[in-house]
Amino acid sequence: MSATLPSGWKQLAGRLAPRSTGPAIVLMAAVVATAPQLLRGTTCGHDFDFHLVSWLDALGSWRQGILYPHWAPSANLGAGEPRFVFYPPLTWMAGAALGAVLPWVAVPVVLTFLLLAAGGLATRALARTMLAEGAATLAGCAAMFSGYALFTAYERSAFGELAGGFWIPILLLLVLRDRNPEARVWRRAFDGSAAPLALVVAGTWLSNAPLGVMACYLLAAMALVMALLWRSWAPVLRATAAAALGMGLAGLYLVPAAVEQGWVDIRQAIDDPGLRIEASWLFGRHGDPALELHDAELFKVSVIAISMIAVALAGVLISGRRGTLPAQRRWWISLALIPVAVLFLLLPISLPVWNALPKLQFLQFPWRWLVVVEAPMGIFFAAAVWTTRPRRRTAVVGICALIFLAATIAAGLNFFQPCDDEDAVKPMLEEYGSGAGFEGVDEYAPPSADDSLLATGLPDACLSDSPTTVLGQGSDGTTPAWDPSQGSCEATFQRLLQPGKAAAEHLRIVAVSPRAGDLILHLRSYPAWEIRVNGKPAADLQRNDGLIAVPVRKGPMDVSVDWSTTDDARTGRWASAIALVLIAGLYLMERKLRLPEGSNAQPRL
Repeated sequence: MSATLPSGWKQLAGRLAPRSTGPAIVLMAAVVATAPQLLRGTTCGHDFDFHLVSWLDALGSWRQGILYPHWAPSANLGAGEPRFVFYPPLTWMAGAALGAVLPWVAVPVVLTFLLLAAGGLATRALARTMLAEGAATLAGCAAMFSGYALFTAYERSAFGELAGGFWIPILLLLVLRDRNPEARVWRRAFDGSAAPLALVVAGTWLSNAPLGVMACYLLAAMALVMALLWRSWAPVLRATAAAALGMGLAGLYLVPAAVEQGWVDIRQAIDDPGLRIEASWLFGRHGDPALELHDAELFKVSVIAISMIAVALAGVLISGRRGTLPAQRRWWISLALIPVAVLFLLLPISLPVWNALPKLQFLQFPWRWLVVVEAPMGIFFAAAVWTTRPRRRTAVVGICALIFLAATIAAGLNFFQPCDDEDAVKPMLEEYGSGAGFEGVDEYAPPSADDSLLATGLPDACLSDSPTTVLGQGSDGTTPAWDPSQGSCEATFQRLLQPGKAAAEHLRIVAVSPRAGDLILHLRSYPAWEIRVNGKPAADLQRNDGLIAVPVRKGPMDVSVDWSTTDDARTGRWASAIALVLIAGLYLMERKLRLPEGSNAQPRL
């Protein structure tokens, strides 16, 4: 058929074929990496329930007309929590969007495939700045099959962190770019990379908060290293502008998440002994029986860490001796420093650094830094083993394919988490449809509230003679359950469905109260709720279980609780809008500053 194509089409096909072969191989490799889920079903990793519930609640809010949800109504047994204020939006929006068009059982598998493939393609793009086409494709596959990517996908189901496999290589690509080495500092800094780099910084923060922290520190460190190697302040200037604009663009999420931390018990994220940095050094062991599972996981990830760092550093040495690294030393030297720095951060000697740098403790686990090792490891591995000799190249490809297949099998055997009967997708969908709700997240609870006191089966509103009335009964260690026979409610009421108002962020009780008392609502307390009783603002009385309680009088009552736009949320929106305008202006400026592609002063990477 190709013989019948016009010459112009044949030339176009000839140009596209080599460019599409590499990405196609990476996509096929992503299918292989996802094979354990295709064969065994969804892996219910540590964060799986959290993500699935977030997707369900986000899609439910969208269908009610809320474009950017704040409240997750099914958490805390239907009392809700401000999950979407504090958890970055990209992955829960991606999961909800996939759930709108795919069966829910397929969503986690498809999302895992997309994130792994994106990471492989991004690493390949970074590798193309210094390696040939085939070697760059091998680098992308090696990063995808790195132990940490598969560990994150299968044992942890940490979709937000898995997105780092895409964002980090793109960040490194833009940091290392130097289009105009002969120009002055300001032109060298803003010659095509600063605006895209700002978008990448925003993407990291909007995917995962620990990832955003790591990306900003990585950006700062790489900029300083490049400034020393280039003997120019241009990388620092570019990184500073990109970080400021990127965080500003993410202000829609970042500002409320930062300001409203005092409204929840956010310290729960690091106060647990197993979540402290000191508990997760390489191959750490603890005598506390409560940390037994933590230590087992730590051993796995320690083996992964040592393996990845060893492969990366061995790749540097071997490729250096073979002469397969690019002549422009500043590129590969900067990448080679990453595994060394990460190894330091995984050892107890680095504790002063963890304590000194702001927000670094919120990473919880030092080994989260392995996400930034994936791309350098893949690149140096490919540089070390790739060859231009056809027969040897065929052998290299075959051996690597076997290694990647073995890594997938190992992940399926050691990292795959079979779902319990109640945690599989279908039972969780049934539970969601029943309205019973799910467990909440400790760090999103109201300060001093005790999640274990929340009862199942609560009515929408309960009239009691005291705001501190205990609702529900249960033996030690079991979830309390409420029923009318307990007599804790003198009267119960159902919420009024309000046309045009989303149930996820609006609650209204219209009834006649038989006596004065306190109305306890099946809704978690949060300062963003605007509470009114008969049209007048009302105070939220503190309860140990964190539910809202408001005083009401005998007679007609109209109680409304509506989500309000707080000042910090407005500030965040303005920050995003202003940053977007500035990034657009920076992009236009960079286009004017950029020299023509054919200019000798602008070598391609």
